[in-house]
Amino acid sequence: MQATDAFHFPRGFLWGTATSSHQVEGQQANNDWWAAEEQGGMIYKNQRSGPACDWWNRAEEDFDRMADLGHRTHRLSIEWSSIQPKPDRWDLGALDRYVEMISGLRERDIEPMVTLHHFTNPIWVAERGGWANENIIPLFQKYVERVVRRLSDQVTLWCTINEPMVLVSQGMMLGLWPPGKRDFSMARRAAINLARAHAVAYHTIHDIDDRAQVGLAKHMVVWNPDHIWLPTDHLVARLFNFISNHIFLRAITQGVVRLPGTRPIRIDRARGTLEWLGVNYYQRYRVGLRMRQMLQSLIPGLSGEFLYRGTRPDHPQGPGTWGEFHPRGLYESLGSLMRYGVPLYVTENGIPSQDDGPRVRFLINHLHQLWNAIQDGFPVQGYYHWSLLDNFEWAEGYNPLYRFGLIEVDFETQQRRVRESGQTYGQIAQANAITRDTVGRFAPDLDSHLFGGNHRS
Repeated sequence: MQATDAFHFPRGFLWGTATSSHQVEGQQANNDWWAAEEQGGMIYKNQRSGPACDWWNRAEEDFDRMADLGHRTHRLSIEWSSIQPKPDRWDLGALDRYVEMISGLRERDIEPMVTLHHFTNPIWVAERGGWANENIIPLFQKYVERVVRRLSDQVTLWCTINEPMVLVSQGMMLGLWPPGKRDFSMARRAAINLARAHAVAYHTIHDIDDRAQVGLAKHMVVWNPDHIWLPTDHLVARLFNFISNHIFLRAITQGVVRLPGTRPIRIDRARGTLEWLGVNYYQRYRVGLRMRQMLQSLIPGLSGEFLYRGTRPDHPQGPGTWGEFHPRGLYESLGSLMRYGVPLYVTENGIPSQDDGPRVRFLINHLHQLWNAIQDGFPVQGYYHWSLLDNFEWAEGYNPLYRFGLIEVDFETQQRRVRESGQTYGQIAQANAITRDTVGRFAPDLDSHLFGGNHRS
């Protein structure tokens, strides 16, 4: 095969997928998301997660599918509410089940990456104020210590917290997720407590195992000015980029939180608590100011949304307010994180789509941009597709427009079917390369785009 017929990845590159406990395990009745599902009004068609993918009972079946597809790593999360369903009760049987799962991955030569917090809190923690209450930090530390002592002989890659700023914005600024608040002061406290909790978890893990590699998964969004020629839109894009993409990372690398218009807050123990960084990349938004609406908002009796966040109809995009698909944004996001000087993993990347055809093209185009990034010296060690399976997609529930799996799940029968995208990804993982043969088989319309002159898109 000629050099122009394949984009080869480095030897030892980790190919895998990601899942989270509440979305796949099923019957997680002790956490705040289950409580929100029972209450109603927050989830698509008031759906309940219920058995989800029944992973608690059948994860090993899907581990076999991973192995058959050539996956070399998997990112999974531990459900805090399963391990500690009550303040004074530890469920050692649940912890043993996670030991079995991780052993099952190891037996199939699949490297586990373990996420300690993926959006859900035990109900009893939520009732005490959740992340807005600084008393959650010692509670989280005890949970982390219990889990890490049990699993450290099999786990090296630890992800402390998944998407802390998404947790804060969705739950405490937009009110779309538990606890369903729109309170900036509450959101600010929660963000600071999450940074402190990450730092505490980092030191706790290293006190137990100095070989551990500790990081977190950060949601990265590309914010472009809606009007390239308008300085105010550039200013808004820079502000969104700083707040959503970098303010939390600065806190855990520099040990200080700097919010616009406020005094710096020191978190000394957080300084330097990042040994790798996970990038969850999905979309781009166009942002800017709407001057007419802004002027209207200054006139008593009139109101208007003057801050614009949206998309353009001529650009491929996801359902609802998902945003635009922008493969080059993966390269840009990885490049913007080089400043932190740590190894990088793409810990989530995927597309909400009922149709698998766009998923195949999304996957190949994004992996080509990942290849470009590695060629330019970006220290990317692995890629985790979101997700292995169709699952319970938080507030979108089981909305068919929000299917992410390389493997299709029939939630009535729990039957699985490997999609064409799963086969595509399997061939790439097994070859450790995007080959012309794979593109020709699964996405022939991309052949000239990728291999016609071997140019960069």
